Amino acid sequence: FAPIAAPSQCPWGVKAFSGYLGEDRDAWRQYDSSELVAHASRKFAQGILVDQGLADQFLAEQLNPDVFEAACKAAGQPLTLRRHAGYDHGYYFISTFIEDHIVHHARVLNGGEFPLCHR
Repeated sequence: FAPIAAPSQCPWGVKAFSGYLGEDRDAWRQYDSSELVAHASRKFAQGILVDQGLADQFLAEQLNPDVFEAACKAAGQPLTLRRHAGYDHGYYFISTFIEDHIVHHARVLNGGEFPLCHR
């Protein structure tokens, strides 16, 4: 849900990576999801699911879902990036879409099957 998708390219990520990892930006790559997906030798065949509220107050400056989307596309990594008008970064956003994420992760963790699921 609304991840910081390219932390080495946003103020929060730069602050955190500098504090934890030092100033060497090359060292940050192994912790940046966009960098990781761009250079991964293994793909998640059932895809990655990301939901993003378009009214999220952090979207423009911090989250960078477009960078992650481009990295997935270039790497051939299946991605479902759902953008939701009117949703912010709060509880209602998460509570609205949490079931989809539970079902997605259950299927991935159970090899594509989720027999208890009603979908």
